[in-house]
Amino acid sequence: MTVIANQPAGATGATGAAPPTAPAAPAKSGFAALGSGDFLRLMIEQLKQQDPTNPVDNKEMLVQMAQFTALSGTTETNATLQAIADKLDSLVAAQSSLQDMLQPGASA
Repeated sequence: MTVIANQPAGATGATGAAPPTAPAAPAKSGFAALGSGDFLRLMIEQLKQQDPTNPVDNKEMLVQMAQFTALSGTTETNATLQAIADKLDSLVAAQSSLQDMLQPGASA
């Protein structure tokens, strides 16, 4: 049996909104476009197509579901951390700009 849960999850909701100046994310294609709905459809199809005399082991199915859940969580965490990093970059740039304006001897 092949493990189908190692495919990247599709779009996940980051908890922070991207700044308006951030470029739009490129459209995902191939395995990167697969999401949880696709995983469930594949798993159901796999169950439909299995050999009735030699069914899939429950442990294998649980391993696939656990791998998908872990991957989905990691993907969401990465998106959240990227949003935080983007906001911190904006904050550092604004602070640097403000410091440049407030330095003595800076021309206004």
